[in-house]
Amino acid sequence: MSVTAEDFTFIADFLRRQSAISIAEGKEYLVESRLAPVARAAGMADVSELIGQLRKPSADPRVREQVVEAMTTNETSFFRDRHPFDALQTDIIPKLIEHKANGTKTINIWSAASSTGQEIYSIAMLLDAHFPELATWNVQLYGTDLSNDVLAKARSGRYSTLEVNRGLPAPMLARYFSREGADYVLDERIRHRCRFDRMNLAEAWPLLPTFDIVFCRNVLIYFDLEVRRSILDRIRQRLPEGGYLFLGTSETTVGLAEGYTATRCGNAVAYCVEGS
Repeated sequence: MSVTAEDFTFIADFLRRQSAISIAEGKEYLVESRLAPVARAAGMADVSELIGQLRKPSADPRVREQVVEAMTTNETSFFRDRHPFDALQTDIIPKLIEHKANGTKTINIWSAASSTGQEIYSIAMLLDAHFPELATWNVQLYGTDLSNDVLAKARSGRYSTLEVNRGLPAPMLARYFSREGADYVLDERIRHRCRFDRMNLAEAWPLLPTFDIVFCRNVLIYFDLEVRRSILDRIRQRLPEGGYLFLGTSETTVGLAEGYTATRCGNAVAYCVEGS
């Protein structure tokens, strides 16, 4: 049975309440395809029965969580949209090293929608391969996401052949991964440099450090306008003067948040925090 208009409206409102994610009209097919596996796993006949259970005040909290996680887009890959990583290597990291070499020798980087970990692990491998001097620095790499399932996968550092073939350069595959059965497992030394925690960007934030670089790519587009503004403002509060924010190619701070200046870094655009 396909998702009815009434069921779609309920799911759209449910997602907005639970996660602030906005789902556009006409996406009934997406609800059906994403929630059918959840319904089957819960022993229900179809998505309509699943939605019927969600309507009840006594609905299983775990099922509610699974629905939100299933409707969350977790598309990612190693070195996705390569330009921001090139900008880190050729421009931003060298500047940070020069600026902090006689000071704190601390660099904090946050992947704010880390999904299954490829983004922050790409950064970790890049730093290890091209900036050996950072081995004696305090480099903190954080990944956060709404979904516990994808965070568990990220922490495992285990990826399929298809996943490592999406964007990961062959020399890095050979250097940093070992084959275990049908999968590839990231070197423990790199995995331990990255910390993953659950976080809903649209809700209250936990205590966070100040970050030099924030990647928040291809996630703002799923939120309503006011939620986007709130997220950008709160990221701004965690970035010092001269800090960098990377957004997706279809995302911008323009007209949404003050204190950012779009800066060309090679073929990438970063939003640099202005001084007060």
